Amino acid sequence: MAVATDLLFAREQMAFSLGWHIIVACFGVGFPALVLFAEWRSYRRGDRDLAALAHTWARALGVLFAVGAVSGTILSFEMGMLWPGLMSRFGAIYGFPFTLEGFAFFLEAIFVGVYLFGWDRLSPRAHLLCGVPILVSGVFGAFCVVAANSWLNTPEGFTVRDGEIVDVHPVAAMFNPSTWPETAHMVLAALMVTGFCTAAVYAVGMLRGRRDRYHRLGLLVPLTLGAVAAPVQIVVGDWIAGTVAEHQPVKLAALEGLSHGGTHIPLSLGGVYVNVKLRYALRIPSGLSLLVDRNPNGRVAGLDTAPPELRPPVNITHLSYDLMVSIGFGLLALAAWLGFVWWRRRDLPRSRWFLRAVAVSGIAAVAALEAGWTATEVGRQPWVVYEIQLTRDAVSTAPGLRYGFFAVLAVYAVLTWLTGWVLRRLARGHATVAPQELDREGAGIG
Repeated sequence: MAVATDLLFAREQMAFSLGWHIIVACFGVGFPALVLFAEWRSYRRGDRDLAALAHTWARALGVLFAVGAVSGTILSFEMGMLWPGLMSRFGAIYGFPFTLEGFAFFLEAIFVGVYLFGWDRLSPRAHLLCGVPILVSGVFGAFCVVAANSWLNTPEGFTVRDGEIVDVHPVAAMFNPSTWPETAHMVLAALMVTGFCTAAVYAVGMLRGRRDRYHRLGLLVPLTLGAVAAPVQIVVGDWIAGTVAEHQPVKLAALEGLSHGGTHIPLSLGGVYVNVKLRYALRIPSGLSLLVDRNPNGRVAGLDTAPPELRPPVNITHLSYDLMVSIGFGLLALAAWLGFVWWRRRDLPRSRWFLRAVAVSGIAAVAALEAGWTATEVGRQPWVVYEIQLTRDAVSTAPGLRYGFFAVLAVYAVLTWLTGWVLRRLARGHATVAPQELDREGAGIG
């Protein structure tokens, strides 16, 4: 009972810490792209509103980078404190991508400092070039972390001999079958979270009557980023589904709530898994077989291929997955709305319902992000390293893990409040340079 309790608190602490950090980490990947684009366009066109946006977003980038450094440091300590069984057995493999991520972090920290403090001290071109390593190191750091996580799902690069890990090849482990689809999925998710969340801030401002060009550009630029990423994300999601079907068939069965496998398996939307059966779901005939094998006769494995004790929690996995997919298609519809109106009028949609949808899209994108990570991590359970090491065998045996969980909750509560307070101060104190007021019907952006 004590071991089970410690495992529960260790998992809850890791889930909470990672769920908090991943939101900030998304801005570390996506915000540099927004800042550099706004600065580049302002530099090319002499656009004062874009320059003001670049200044504001760069300061927010600095704040979120500092916060991400704190939450990332907490996570690094938690890996060793909560999961010594994983680190002691697989440290040579699992630690390698985190070592590379450390180099990326230091490079990013150096150039964030140069970029922020060199704004009025460097030439425009030199300053813009100083921002490029921030973007590159942010994406590379995300790749390293996702490579480590993907290895947990499809472990490679070693041999198990007499229960010992031998013939370790860390580079081969990094480039396991899940690395590229998971990395693409995560980078696109980061761009979507950054784009929709940033656009949501300016949508709220426009709903409150701030229809100047500064706010319209502040909505259009990040919303375009999210809108471009949304359809690509759907394609990458299909790629991941094929990878999971091939290497983690039991996880796919949990994602779909599929008790028994076979051919002509329907795609299930919604529903609740009760008494070893998915009930109340909307089913698309042969949809899952087509998705996995591009053939209605494609065979899909069910949960019954694994013993009950080695099956993931189905309802959490299935409902999280459905939430991610449904929000993804909702954001795709919002992107299509923007694209259609822009194609016809070269302007934003004038409906207040569009602004309301954009205002909600930021929270929706974060919810999809968290749901996707929940489906990925819970769907791997009860394994910490898929079909190699059980999660219960990796957890710390030290007493008092529950107190660490409550301490982390307190730390993150303070960190959340401070981050929100600082970002609100930045938003209120932005330096809008000569905004061009638009008429009430709305003029063009350009």
